Amino acid sequence: MLELIKRMDGSPEVSAIDTLILPYELRIRGRLKAVTDNGRDAGLFLDRGPVLRHGDLLQARTGEVIRISAANEPVTTAYISNGLPLTRLCYHLGNRHVSLAIGVDEDGRHWVRFPPDHVLEELAELLGASLLSYMAGFVVATLAITFVGRRLGELMLRADNRVTRALGGVVAVVGGVLAAG
Repeated sequence: MLELIKRMDGSPEVSAIDTLILPYELRIRGRLKAVTDNGRDAGLFLDRGPVLRHGDLLQARTGEVIRISAANEPVTTAYISNGLPLTRLCYHLGNRHVSLAIGVDEDGRHWVRFPPDHVLEELAELLGASLLSYMAGFVVATLAITFVGRRLGELMLRADNRVTRALGGVVAVVGGVLAAG
């Protein structure tokens, strides 16, 4: 069995010998047994916490490198106007502790993507989103949101009560998105 023990930087100079295709629910785990595209048994023995992202590289105990690929899985994409409508949708979905992906299409349409759930889909429609369900790799983007959340938190700690109350709604939204994943 190929024992994958180390996360590597996604350097273009590193060539992977194989690919491991995993759905999101398995990419959040640090320990699991899987089979690579070439049919090799592989075990993940990684630190807990960071989610494996599409394109990440893992190094085996023997030095071999495997590339992670996001498996196509059912997703729902909610298209919604930027600004307050997008913020409200992210807040309400994030407040339910569901993993979200947030982005903008090439044509400028803003979207929020999440695993299919009829209650969340109805909520998104009530908030003005149009929905599209299909198969795609689910990739949660958290780095920029985490940075914004930390920065707002620092501002809140240094601010007086008036600014704290003014920023409270924004921080609640970011907190909801942070809770999303």
